[in-house]
Amino acid sequence: MTTDAPLAATLSRSDAEEYAEWFAVLADPTRVRLLHALSTSASGAMRIGDLATAVGISQSTCSHHVESLKRVGFVVVDKVGTSSLVSVNAACCSGLPHAADVVMGTLSSPPCCPDDLPGEVTTRPVRDDDMPAVLRVYAEGLATRNATFETAVPSAEQMRARWLPGLAWVAELGGEVVGWTAVAPVSTRACYSGVGETSVYVAEAARGRGVGRSLLRAQVVGADDAGMWTLQTSVFPENRASLALHRSAGYRTLAVRSRIAQLDGVWRDTVLLERRSELTRGPSAPDAAGGRAG
Repeated sequence: MTTDAPLAATLSRSDAEEYAEWFAVLADPTRVRLLHALSTSASGAMRIGDLATAVGISQSTCSHHVESLKRVGFVVVDKVGTSSLVSVNAACCSGLPHAADVVMGTLSSPPCCPDDLPGEVTTRPVRDDDMPAVLRVYAEGLATRNATFETAVPSAEQMRARWLPGLAWVAELGGEVVGWTAVAPVSTRACYSGVGETSVYVAEAARGRGVGRSLLRAQVVGADDAGMWTLQTSVFPENRASLALHRSAGYRTLAVRSRIAQLDGVWRDTVLLERRSELTRGPSAPDAAGGRAG
């Protein structure tokens, strides 16, 4: 007797219709150029007239295309006096790549990690005497209000207690600690012993120098070596640099969690990302507590 291989999960019709509408809007090259102009502008927002000039089209044509982009949620349009200010909807920066991943079936693609690492950056396991620098870097990330929901810097003891033993690293530049990454447990239940919640922070003065890539490589290689089979993290959709960094290390977008929590009294979205290791496998025995998943 022969057995057919299991069929791949089918994309739902509702998701297919939604994604098709997104891709249809982007089938027009002018709209693609408009979205690119907005995404790469220094301020992240442009007036309709300035946007039209940047792309080389009339203001009326620009307004027409902006309305199409707004309809599917790619851009946000705000009235400022008598002008319309257009900005990229931060959620589309994660939602659009996620749609492409789903359609092309790459959510299950093999993990990878950055290999274009700068020679001047070194990584190593964190030591106790690194903690003042670790907390300084964390405070800088906290101050951006685009890195964490936490609003107060913990003590060194509190911070280290969050991490799994042996799964925290720092990056050095010129002998100075300029970033760190760590893996925390997601649960105390034995069945989730190989699933970790990750964090990565880079000092403001060291950003753009490959520190994040070096830390992500240390993180995913170290986690693989430790037998972790799943890494997950949540990133604010506005933090596009962090989203790109995690995708370079094999993380895939699972969902945009709308209005998941408040920061400074404002409801914020987060992007849930996950990286699955192919070097290890999850536990084969059921959870001793039994009865439920999750």
